[in-house]
Amino acid sequence: MNAFFLSLAVILCGGVLPLFIHRQFNMMKAACFALVAAGCALGLFDTLSALLHPGVAATVSWPWLHIFALSFKMDSISAFFLIPIFLISPLAILYSLHYMEKPEHSLRTATNYFFNAVLIVSMALVACADNIPTFALAWEIMSVSSYFLVVYDFQDKDTRKAGYLYFIFAQGGAMFLFAAFAVIYRYTGNFAFIDLATLPETAKLIVFILAFIGFGSKAGIFPLHIWLPYAHPAAPSHISAVMSGVMIKMGIYGIVRIYELLGTPSLLFSQIVLVAGMITGVLGVVYALGKQDVKKLLAYSSVENIGIILIGLGIGMTGVATNTAAMAFCGFAGAFMHVFNHSIFKSLLFMGAGAILHKTKIRSIEQLGGLIKRMPITGRSFLVGSLAISGLPPFSGFIGEFLIYYGSFQGLHLTRASFILTAMAIVSLAVIGGLATACFTKVVGLAFLGEPRSAGAAQATEAGFTMQLTMVSLACACLLIGVLPAPFVRLAFKGIGDLQLVGGYAPDTFIEVLDNISKAAGLFLLLVLAISALRTLLSHAVYRHLLCRFHG
Repeated sequence: MNAFFLSLAVILCGGVLPLFIHRQFNMMKAACFALVAAGCALGLFDTLSALLHPGVAATVSWPWLHIFALSFKMDSISAFFLIPIFLISPLAILYSLHYMEKPEHSLRTATNYFFNAVLIVSMALVACADNIPTFALAWEIMSVSSYFLVVYDFQDKDTRKAGYLYFIFAQGGAMFLFAAFAVIYRYTGNFAFIDLATLPETAKLIVFILAFIGFGSKAGIFPLHIWLPYAHPAAPSHISAVMSGVMIKMGIYGIVRIYELLGTPSLLFSQIVLVAGMITGVLGVVYALGKQDVKKLLAYSSVENIGIILIGLGIGMTGVATNTAAMAFCGFAGAFMHVFNHSIFKSLLFMGAGAILHKTKIRSIEQLGGLIKRMPITGRSFLVGSLAISGLPPFSGFIGEFLIYYGSFQGLHLTRASFILTAMAIVSLAVIGGLATACFTKVVGLAFLGEPRSAGAAQATEAGFTMQLTMVSLACACLLIGVLPAPFVRLAFKGIGDLQLVGGYAPDTFIEVLDNISKAAGLFLLLVLAISALRTLLSHAVYRHLLCRFHG
């Protein structure tokens, strides 16, 4: 793991250096991006190597305070959750180069970069923590650093209120985690995670429920989601992208990790997760439909997508508990795939919303309109993200949801509560998809189409180059994953490789299905391009014909 810790050291340097050179504003931003990007590239290379060439999980341990040991381990689950961290974080810094453009706030900007780097490092450490003190320390650093990022505009009263609310929920969730850790220590007498499997069954249930509440608070599970629609609008948009696209997934990581460590194929665990997922997904998108503030809408949409991920995990856990291998495999793989996809399209959407807010100073989509003509790159990128988050082919959001659907249908032969919950999960996914499509149709229609409904919208110009570059890169990723899904789905398959309870299913049949989906997506994309080209040619031909008649 030497390369992993080297990458974190480089990232941390990228956060510390701006504090010393903040008076050279542009140099400070460039240096931060260069170091964070270099560190994330090194970390991503090391992570992908560990994931694609699995072997014995890499471990390292150091004494701390002469009492505890700081222990780290990188297995396939850790490696998969590290990918979004190392992929999205440097893109957020790149976006900020034009987004944070006030030299008079140079020290504040440098402080923001410092806590951003600390957040990246702490998330990576959470994903690799291998005992209770290490996990608790990294988790608290993640929560505190993200609090300072939320209150960047601390002079604003609403921002301070949002920061306080986020801090309360972060620490409240941590209290439940510490309670779970206390139960573990009560029965095992040590801080090692490996001993969780030896707990009595009653203790395992208590630990899982406490941990589910604690991690659910960070992930935004209903009704612990209250901080999201306040914190995300308050934070700078590139920070909202990291928090929604990456940080809340640490809650999902925690749920997966505690389930794997407990090693109990309990049907009750799956029922808890499935019910929470369905409620969270449906209510999240319903709340999003009623919002006009674009960043609050996206925050509630994050709640919806956490619900989809939980449904996938619940389907996987149900498959494990009922010995339905295909259901277990596809449920977990679909949840992992949606974790990865959501990090991309939700980051894109928050960055698009940030570009709109940056250029128009308007949050309400009802006061916008006509932005596709004035901000064509932002508009088209946001449209791609909207199609992806709606789960429509040939974009990335469809792939993870399709895997969850596939796993769900494998469980329709089950009986009693398992059958009922599986059927309800399928219906919930369909309802969530339909409402999400309606929600983002509203956003794109009101914000980008028609005519401007305010002076700010009428005078808007395109976002800065680095903002455009980041959004276009993420939009291309959404399309690439949708058209060529097989390599990315294989990464998800690799990611669940160390989930000991999941096994006995050969995904070759599903890969064949993916190949057919890829061909259909390619044909659909070619058809769309052909129709667009034909439309353009016909428009030019009609225009020339009318011009000739006018001059004739």
